Amino acid sequence: MAREIPNLEATVRTGTGKGAARQARREGQVPGIVYGGGADPLAINIPFNELFKKLKAGRFLSTLWNLKIDGQEDVRVICRNVQRDVVKDLPTHLDLMRLRRTSRISLFIHVEFVNEEEAPGLKRGGVLTVVRPEVELNVLAGEIPEQIVVDLAGKDVGDVIHISDVTLPSGAKPTVDRDFVIANISAPSSLRSSDDGDAGEEAGEEEAAAAEE
Repeated sequence: MAREIPNLEATVRTGTGKGAARQARREGQVPGIVYGGGADPLAINIPFNELFKKLKAGRFLSTLWNLKIDGQEDVRVICRNVQRDVVKDLPTHLDLMRLRRTSRISLFIHVEFVNEEEAPGLKRGGVLTVVRPEVELNVLAGEIPEQIVVDLAGKDVGDVIHISDVTLPSGAKPTVDRDFVIANISAPSSLRSSDDGDAGEEAGEEEAAAAEE
């Protein structure tokens, strides 16, 4: 199932050059350019407030956007650069690249954990520690998965789940070239305390025996 692609709304910018860009900023817009995809470059404006909110939400440069412009067909784009004011650190210009469905891009995909009720370690009070709630994958623009599914059935205390333990969507591959950890099941605090206590008692008995010798 493909993930829902968020919208990025824009208008066509009339005029080019620094003068038109300055005018756009005075009107509360951020100028930008859309290029690639076998079509001519297109000058656009994006409402500053909407763009600022999306930038604050994070992952802007690694998110696939559905660019909506009145009078034109929607097109999938990814941001390649955001220029910012050197003093205020506010966006002043952005570059968007059109993508074909066969283009490969790197995006962060949500990790979904299932069958927690069938994990012996969790039934015993173990704790699921999520190391990576999202995993960056290289995927086809036309086949973006909604999520990565991690099956916890049969997982016990002490089990560690690596990326190699997960069945990835067809055509997707991790951007990190190592078998990294996604999550693990650790012992409940009560069990850890009990183990620590037992270890302490054993150490004390060993010290006492050594003293008697």
